[in-house]
Amino acid sequence: MGTHRFSSRCLPRQHPALVPERPGGTVRAGRRQADQPTALGVVTAILAGVIRTTTAPSGPQGCMGVQGALAAGESGRAARELLIGWRNDGYLRIRERFERAVEEGDLSTEADAGLLARYVTTLAHGIAVQAAGGVCRDELRAMADAALRGWPPR
Repeated sequence: MGTHRFSSRCLPRQHPALVPERPGGTVRAGRRQADQPTALGVVTAILAGVIRTTTAPSGPQGCMGVQGALAAGESGRAARELLIGWRNDGYLRIRERFERAVEEGDLSTEADAGLLARYVTTLAHGIAVQAAGGVCRDELRAMADAALRGWPPR
């Protein structure tokens, strides 16, 4: 395994998968899924998209947007902050969708949209970390199915 160096100025050019407008990625997959008719549909689409993109045989396993911010040292502060902002943007979009689900009656008025969004992003990021560690697609799907059986978490 080689080392990988990047700078925040070159990040979008060197690593276009991190650019939010480009298809793919961890939570970015969920951004496109916000049009699903239910909150459960949104979560299902996010987790399926994360599993699909982080285990694709045509690319590296895992998600640089998740792990890059964890592995960057002081010299990578700008890149780390960019990645943290990118992940937070995904969380905010999911939270907004869940707030809409509460307003529409799809989720209980007692549901905490922010907590549910954090739960989903944590699952998505965890899937990306597990994929990077070599966990197979079928096992990740089984984990996602187990999480979805308890939706929404109480």
